[in-house]
Amino acid sequence: METQRKSSEDDCGGQRGLLHTWKGYSYSVTPERLLLPRPVLQVALGTRHSVLLVEGGQVYSLGVLPWKQSQASETTTPTLETALSGQRVVAVAAGSFHSGAVTEDGGVHMWGDNGAGQCGLSGLSTVPNPTPVALVDSDTGAAQTVPVLELACGEKNTLALSVLREVWAWGSGCQLGLNTTVFPVWKPQKVELLKGRYVLQVACGASHSLALVRCLGPQDVHRPPVDKCRQCNQLLYTMTDKEDHVIISDSHYCPLGVEMTEDEGKLEAPAPTQGLKTSPSEPVLPSHIASTSDSASSAPAANTDNTSDPSNNQNSEEEGARLANGGQLGSTQSRGGVPGVKSSPYPDEQAVKDYLKKLSDNTQAEAKTAAGGLHALLPSVGGIGSSTTSSTLNNLVASCASAVGERVASTYEALSLKKMMNFYLPSSASRSEGVAGVGDNTAERVREEDSMQGKKSCSTGDIREEEAEGLRRRLSLPGLLSQVSPRLLRKAGRPKMRAIALTPMGPGVPEAQEVLPTLQTEVWSWGHGEQGQLGHGDNLARLQPLCIKSLNNKEVVRVAAGAHHSLALTAQSQVFSWGSNSSGQLGHMETPSTVPRLAKLSDGIRVWDASAGERHTLLLADGDCIQPIIYYSGQQVKEGEEERLSEEPSQQEGREEEEERPLGYTQQPVLLPFCMNLGYVSSVFAGGRKCMALSDRNVMGFIASLHELASAERKFYCKLCSIKSQIIRPLLELDTLSSVLGQVALGLLQTLTGQFSTLCHMTGQHATSLTANLRRGRDVNSLLILDHSKIFLDCHNDFCSTVGNFQVMGGFQALTKPSLDFFGKSPELLQRLSECGEENPTMADLLVALFYLPTRHLHDYGRLLLKLATCFEVCSSDYQKLQDSCSKFEALTLQLKRKKKEAEYTFHFWKSFPGKMTDSLRKPRRRLICESSNKALTLQNAGRFSVNWFILFNDALVHAQFSTHHIFPLATLWVEPIPEEDAGPHGLKVITPEETLTLLASSPMEKSKWLRAINQAVDQVLTGPGQDVASGGSAQKSEPPISRTASYTFYKDGRLKEATYEGRWLAGKPHGRGVLKWPDGRIYTGTFKNGLEDGFGEFVAPNKMLNKNDHYQGQWKDGKMHGLGTYSYTSGEVYDGFFQDGMRHGHGMLRSGKLNTSSPSVFIGQWLQDKKTGYGVFDDITKGEKYMGMWQDHLRQGTGVVVTQFGLYYEGAFKDNKMMGTGILLSEDDTTYEGEFSDDWTLNGKGVLTMANGDYLEGSFNGEWGSGLKVTGSYFKPHLFDSDKDKTRVVKLGCLCVRAEDKWHAVFEECWRYLGCEAPGRGESQKAWENIAVALTTNRQHIQDSPEMLSRSHSKTLESLEVIPQHVGPITMERYHTIRLYLIKACDTPLHPLGRLVETLVAVYRMTYVGVGANRRLLHQAVNEIKSYLSRIFQIVRFLFPDLPEEGGLISEPTTNPQDEKESASPDAPLDSPKPSRVVSSSALLLPVLLPRLYPPLFTLYALEKEKEDDVYWECVLRLNKQPDLALLAFLGVQQKFWPVSIPASLPTLGQKQQVISSTKDICFASAVETLQQISTTFTPSDKLQVIQLTFEEITQEVQSLLKQDFLWSMDDLFPVFLYVVLRARIRNLGSEVSLIEDLMDPCVQHGEHGIMFTTLKACYYQIQHEKIT
Repeated sequence: METQRKSSEDDCGGQRGLLHTWKGYSYSVTPERLLLPRPVLQVALGTRHSVLLVEGGQVYSLGVLPWKQSQASETTTPTLETALSGQRVVAVAAGSFHSGAVTEDGGVHMWGDNGAGQCGLSGLSTVPNPTPVALVDSDTGAAQTVPVLELACGEKNTLALSVLREVWAWGSGCQLGLNTTVFPVWKPQKVELLKGRYVLQVACGASHSLALVRCLGPQDVHRPPVDKCRQCNQLLYTMTDKEDHVIISDSHYCPLGVEMTEDEGKLEAPAPTQGLKTSPSEPVLPSHIASTSDSASSAPAANTDNTSDPSNNQNSEEEGARLANGGQLGSTQSRGGVPGVKSSPYPDEQAVKDYLKKLSDNTQAEAKTAAGGLHALLPSVGGIGSSTTSSTLNNLVASCASAVGERVASTYEALSLKKMMNFYLPSSASRSEGVAGVGDNTAERVREEDSMQGKKSCSTGDIREEEAEGLRRRLSLPGLLSQVSPRLLRKAGRPKMRAIALTPMGPGVPEAQEVLPTLQTEVWSWGHGEQGQLGHGDNLARLQPLCIKSLNNKEVVRVAAGAHHSLALTAQSQVFSWGSNSSGQLGHMETPSTVPRLAKLSDGIRVWDASAGERHTLLLADGDCIQPIIYYSGQQVKEGEEERLSEEPSQQEGREEEEERPLGYTQQPVLLPFCMNLGYVSSVFAGGRKCMALSDRNVMGFIASLHELASAERKFYCKLCSIKSQIIRPLLELDTLSSVLGQVALGLLQTLTGQFSTLCHMTGQHATSLTANLRRGRDVNSLLILDHSKIFLDCHNDFCSTVGNFQVMGGFQALTKPSLDFFGKSPELLQRLSECGEENPTMADLLVALFYLPTRHLHDYGRLLLKLATCFEVCSSDYQKLQDSCSKFEALTLQLKRKKKEAEYTFHFWKSFPGKMTDSLRKPRRRLICESSNKALTLQNAGRFSVNWFILFNDALVHAQFSTHHIFPLATLWVEPIPEEDAGPHGLKVITPEETLTLLASSPMEKSKWLRAINQAVDQVLTGPGQDVASGGSAQKSEPPISRTASYTFYKDGRLKEATYEGRWLAGKPHGRGVLKWPDGRIYTGTFKNGLEDGFGEFVAPNKMLNKNDHYQGQWKDGKMHGLGTYSYTSGEVYDGFFQDGMRHGHGMLRSGKLNTSSPSVFIGQWLQDKKTGYGVFDDITKGEKYMGMWQDHLRQGTGVVVTQFGLYYEGAFKDNKMMGTGILLSEDDTTYEGEFSDDWTLNGKGVLTMANGDYLEGSFNGEWGSGLKVTGSYFKPHLFDSDKDKTRVVKLGCLCVRAEDKWHAVFEECWRYLGCEAPGRGESQKAWENIAVALTTNRQHIQDSPEMLSRSHSKTLESLEVIPQHVGPITMERYHTIRLYLIKACDTPLHPLGRLVETLVAVYRMTYVGVGANRRLLHQAVNEIKSYLSRIFQIVRFLFPDLPEEGGLISEPTTNPQDEKESASPDAPLDSPKPSRVVSSSALLLPVLLPRLYPPLFTLYALEKEKEDDVYWECVLRLNKQPDLALLAFLGVQQKFWPVSIPASLPTLGQKQQVISSTKDICFASAVETLQQISTTFTPSDKLQVIQLTFEEITQEVQSLLKQDFLWSMDDLFPVFLYVVLRARIRNLGSEVSLIEDLMDPCVQHGEHGIMFTTLKACYYQIQHEKIT
């Protein structure tokens, strides 16, 4: 709370928080100044004492303090409360005879009289010093202390408002609002009924309490609905089901709700003797969607809206109808119907009837005619009483109208029937018939309900809320019915358009809800009500809080309670008062004073602080000048009064009875003349008979500026409210509106009035916040307009745009006639409100001025913020903040002025423009920038008589001719000046996506004007609105970007007709990322270049027949699919591969069907212009056949191989998709046919058929294989004579199939193309390296958009690959290793061209040799294919590293000793044996990369080929392995000296040896055996040879340790030992391993050391197969 001091004030700190005190209001009164050591922050007054809070959080007491034992009980000087010295107090409160303080941490301290428990401390009658009191909340489980925000003290009670915005009470009396009858309540308890509501403030009178509560909004929806009375447990709402309708009554009567007194008569309704005069501005209209003000209002389903009735049907006339038929109303409801859910003021039906009887006596005559008239008018309403109850749950009117016809004092709003029914009944039940209201038909009713759906607001700024000022005053009750009946009928028949809501939806501005204080409030009261101080229209007590319905929608922002009267201060700076008026303290003389009425103040007086004492009221208000003025109403205090004050309160009460109006009193508030001497008063306090005021002297103009800002905002808010109620609402209610305005303008008007309401509401909230700041801290930091200026700027900006839109559409002109009809020919009211200074303005001008009024206020903001800024040092942050905000508001002011001008210019243009085009071109948001009616701009080469008119709007350039016009949207319009020499004088070139115009300007001036205008307009469209608020629009760029994002629909015939493109553009062409959609459903998403699809993109094309989409994802070029992509066809086929010019071209794979559909098949191979042509593999999964061979035009043509799942193998010629010509056919059992074929598996012509055993037939064959052949020929049996054995016919396979070098050309070509070569080897390696770098970078970016595809290691690999290795210069060993490592990395990622190549080769290889392709007869081809891969990839590697020697070449080393070099190189490259590290070969470089990936299919083929041999070998191995070690060594003929005698023990004891005995098994040469077993885990031949070498080294080592000397092997010694190791190693597919090494071994190794070792192993394998065990 501490006031923030500014640096400039330190010298005169005493100028803040000055306290003045006085009594009464006579002219002789002069306030006395109380001197305190520090500025005063807050004051609280009791009956005869005061409590003061000063800066620093110290508390002083003053006055009569009987509870202080030590000192004199009365002090005239402030005494410090030392008990609080350690605490920092932030708020104080005073009751009649006790006080309270709240500390910074939310603790409560109480002292003073405790006779009724009001200090919350049991067992003490008085509490001399401040003592802590704890509020303990046991609801939350563990008891927790609740911190408190503020206190309010009454005579015998105390209320506390907790940080959670809940109310706690202690003390005695029904004003506690607690559910108890036992007093005093010592321990603070929560007021249950307000639990779950957000309480803003509490106030206590002597014996009543007030709470200001925020209306339930959408934020409170989670609170559970309350449907039972918390006291007597009865249902709050009852439903009675009648034959044709349902009555829902909320008139629950709770006996506990009324405090019974001995004098039962008090419960009777007050007789209407006193004329029941009401304030003229008291609204009669019930807001039909009432704030369900009792506990039930938290019902979420009921959408508790406090908005007044949106279509304003039932207004005051209906109210009259209810009154006139009061008798019937009463009889149909079960009990008196005031919806005070907790308590009804009518205890029984009888009292109600009496009351109504008195009422009807007074208004008899008129009521009769009125009722009759009403029945006549509304025949549709049957049984008017019953339907009223059922339709609107109308509750009885508590106060009534007199014969003079003055207006009703207070009305009770009904719950919206529909909401209630939806809440309590299933939706079907609510459709009951008979739901017709008085004065409106059912359709209308339902419509207005619908319009309310979703509007969760109780906006007090609702234009429809009936304020009875000005025009409304004349609608007094009796005349009203006769006068308005026809109007009622008209209303019922109004068009649907009328049901519009003018309230801001929810809070005024979305963000404002949290920031700005709420205006949507309710006032709840409880306690004693003898003087009417509860405001419910009666004198009854209430034990529980109850909402004062008539203050709903009044925007109450503060409440105050005197001893027996209450005040409510509204955002519109009005004061409502009710309760005891014995001394005129209510500020008006109207009766009864049991309902809130406005205090009488002259026009232009805006009250912003109020306080109430025992019998007086103080009001702080704005007058004509900035300095606040003080009004007093109530009892005059004479000098002799003091003695009377010391009497006992009981005697005083007796006196009051004697003299009804003691001494002097005020009829209405009077101005205190001395207030101008007090300086700038920030708050006033009243209590007992005393008055106090806190003021500041004006320090450096700062205080004055703050006051001026707040005052200006309050004034502005009142102004907006009067415009809303006196002008906007009457206009909206006119019947002729929709016919005059037309649909578009009416919609705009509704938007406009909605925006006006929002702006109005936000201004009210801001005014409230500024006022609170004046009362509290008076510092700059709490000004919301600084931190949240965006809310204000946006709101004004939106509003101004909407006004402009309405103006452009001619809305104000159209409103002229209805306005004239309504306001008459003399629009003084309009002129006064719009502050229009012109002489004799037209109606349209007045309306325009009126609606542009709020924009003038922005300038005030700027001015006042600047004024505040000048109070600070220029270097301070406060100055900077104020200066920034000021410049924002000034900038917006200028911008809105410009907007206004644009709107006017555009409006006048439309007036002069030919009508036919106006209709199609006139749009609310469209503004004119310039036009060429003066021939300033013409079309080049236009005909002599053609008309070319160019109009530049803020969103389009229009080219208008005689009868046609064309619109070019600005977002896709480029303009550039044409150099003079090209097109003659002053040319401009306008480029749009489909047209390019050359325009000629009449002069250089015009040329630059149009160029600048078009460029600025385009720039504005591209940057979007709001960009120029900050810059003030001055810093315009010279021209908009040539590249931009925009949306455009093509209209010319062609490929793009009616397609819409959204994305990046460059100079009139789509360029960059974008989406192109055709009306038939085709969509392309991806990159464009020069208007065509280019780069990576996705394309979807719907297939109408199958109702599915074709889908392509991949590369494009020049608008066609080009490069790598995947195309999924609707038929289920998927093509994955290369495209060219939109066709499949290059290497690709086509998968048809899933595995379970009719014909699943896969083709992988070469395509030429959408057809299979070249080498390809076709796997027909259904037939179980695989074809590998040449194709042409989708047909098998040329040589090829077919294998089937039944083991058949065919190789030979194909023609027209059939086996035709010479071929070889083998079956699983080696039966072979060589000869002519004519169709698939059909022999026809000459040939030779060889049986598995070598017998053969030669001759002519005819028929299908496997189904009986016709043969003409000779039969031979070659093995009959031994001499012919060598003539066995061996069929040579592989001659009639495609050579390995001719396979997969397309795959390699693609890689060469990537490297920038037309054909293999033709190109520059430098260029190739650049292409690789580009490919890597683009692919990496493409993947970074979807990082889930990329692991971190992969990412690192890519980064290292982006560095181009040194690729020129002589190759040394070191560089050879670098190249090898680079190749391993490159082949690791498919983003590198080499990696992509390897990946594709692996895919085609597996595709060929897996599944049906695993046929042993394909082994030879599979091996050759790998060899051809190696040589072709090696060619690419040598192209990239041109200095690499060719296959078999040597790397020359500069070292003199080649032996050293060999040794030093071998550890670096353990994978290669030392020899090949000197010789360059493709297998050494590339097999380590390639073979591991191809190993599974290849090894399977070896295993199938060697199956028989391996079976023989394995059988032998198993048999021999049954022998123990020594027996096996002996059997194999190993010399005894090599037999291990002992080997290291397996036990941990070191050095111990284990004897080898005759039974020992699997122990000798164990390490060598283990080493050899690893041969199965390696892939490349060089790795496998390495393993064999290590095995030999292990054997040698073991033998050497046995013989303890160096030793050189001879083959005869070595072979048996090695044979032993091979047997013990038990390698299952040794034959396959041997063959693989033999086939793929590096040729340069064959004759070296490795070669000899390998030969040994091979010999072992054959030896084992043929071993005869004897």
